[in-house]
Amino acid sequence: MSDSLNEPVTGKTVVLGLQHTFVMFGATVLVPLLTGLDVGVTLFAAGLGTWIFHIVTKWKVPVFLGSSFAFLPALFVIGANEGLPYALGGIFVAGLMYIVVAIIFTFVSADVLHKILPPWVTGPVIILIGIILAPVAILNATDGYVGNVAAQIGVLGSWGVAIFTFAAAIFVKVTLKAWGKHFLSLLPVLLSIIAGYVLSIIIGIVDFGGVQQAAWFGIPNFTLPKFSGTAISFAVPIAIVTIVEHFGDVLAIGNVTKRDFIKDPGINRTLLGDGIATSVSALIGGPANTTYSENTGAIALTEVYNPWVMRIAAIFAILLSLIPKFSALIATVPAPVIGGISILLFGMISSIGVKNMVDAKVDLNDSKKLMIVAAMLVLGLGTAAAEVDFAIGGFTIGGLGLAAIVGIILNGILKPEGNK
Repeated sequence: MSDSLNEPVTGKTVVLGLQHTFVMFGATVLVPLLTGLDVGVTLFAAGLGTWIFHIVTKWKVPVFLGSSFAFLPALFVIGANEGLPYALGGIFVAGLMYIVVAIIFTFVSADVLHKILPPWVTGPVIILIGIILAPVAILNATDGYVGNVAAQIGVLGSWGVAIFTFAAAIFVKVTLKAWGKHFLSLLPVLLSIIAGYVLSIIIGIVDFGGVQQAAWFGIPNFTLPKFSGTAISFAVPIAIVTIVEHFGDVLAIGNVTKRDFIKDPGINRTLLGDGIATSVSALIGGPANTTYSENTGAIALTEVYNPWVMRIAAIFAILLSLIPKFSALIATVPAPVIGGISILLFGMISSIGVKNMVDAKVDLNDSKKLMIVAAMLVLGLGTAAAEVDFAIGGFTIGGLGLAAIVGIILNGILKPEGNK
């Protein structure tokens, strides 16, 4: 076991860093594949964000920052209505929200956050994130966005590729773990995408034209964000939930490494690092960053807690971002492959929201809690599905934002039992 957080860099550390890059890779590049963001920028932002996080947290926390799935609704909805630059503007402000909360927790106990955002408020928001994304998974699975694959093999063929990819993810996560292949079971996203991609090559639906034209070396396609009240109102409530998730991630990593990172370097520093990394990423055209839960599984398996492993993984991510041919290769992954893994991924996001409420033993026999959950689910899903927003002056809010605000207000008014 290598439990030191201050070990020097060795050949073993470099190899483990490369291994950790693969653990984080599938989930990190899936966000640009889903949304149309630049793969190179995403990898660069993940690597840079990880280094920013480590600097802010005094080099103590073994974490790799990758693309956040929680902000996908903002990227899809705002991207479709106003354009991706505006969605990135909302994410930039969401990162600033982290920074504000980090400053607050320099002086205030973390218990205050849990009082404002109990599980019967955060749970429904997480559930809504997955449900709102469900149509995106189906449209990808049927190649309903571009139609190139469906034109070649039909909608039924597209479904076949998607279901194969979906089944591969389940096989990796469940069967390989049962067979004792614990490391491989940590890579369901990466290995299922590879499996679906190989099938796609075999049946001839992958176009390598862009790869042949791409250069071997180049700078990622950095872009600046734009700002609107609608985008900000959509993204900031998501940040409220991901801040709560951040606490859980930091606690989990601390439990594995047997260190209290909430106290040292402090939750205010980990939040500050995450927030700065997210805002910087949006500023250059990348998605929100997050402290991946996959970190916990990877370090628990290897029992190597040296933060240099994460920093080396970040260097590999930056190096890969400077190879346009590699980014072009990633962009050739067919839509049904992305749809197949998305069915599982988006469903698991909603399931995590349910699990959080179950783990917290939320009693929905309590009519106050039940009304809060009910109102949030209908308002969040209803306004998103009907594409109806509420406008107050120049400020527009709907979907997740409306659900989160209503949940917080109702919780404050009704004061359910257990909200201490």
